[in-house]
Amino acid sequence: MVTHVPAEASGDERGMLLSFVEAQRGAIRRSLFGLTEEQAASRPSASGLSLSGLLKHVAETELNWLRMAQQQPNENARTQDTWADSFRLVGDETVEQVLKFWDGVVAEEEEFIRSVPDLGDTFPLPEAPWFPKDGRVSMRWLLAHLVEEIARHAGHADIIRESLDGRTALELAAEAGGYSDQS
Repeated sequence: MVTHVPAEASGDERGMLLSFVEAQRGAIRRSLFGLTEEQAASRPSASGLSLSGLLKHVAETELNWLRMAQQQPNENARTQDTWADSFRLVGDETVEQVLKFWDGVVAEEEEFIRSVPDLGDTFPLPEAPWFPKDGRVSMRWLLAHLVEEIARHAGHADIIRESLDGRTALELAAEAGGYSDQS
């Protein structure tokens, strides 16, 4: 699982933005810590979201934004008929498989962002009612948007995990960091 913070995170804008995105990814990953597939797929809150579904949605969303920035077709594009499947594991999909898929997206995205000459470089947004006509956004905007997008879902994950077993994001982060509550 990719969980590193770029070494130059505090020294340059690109590294800083990548580290903020990675911090939010880590929150999603930690929310699944120690759960069975059944627990990860359960929907204990009124929203109907599950942790494994959030994981899959975030991974697919990140791939979609990467492909838009690269101006390439998304090989995992969803249709209106398959949209709901982006929020749940289907068939024989597992949390481990989705994490591995996401790790691949993350590695490709980091390589791409590091190869872009300038974070001010832009790419076109697709036609959609929620985007401005002929809209364009910068790579800088993309990274800030990924922080926003993933953080929103990390908050959902916090609530779901606490509803499942009472474990909080702070406890999970401490455990992942090797700290324990030994009084």
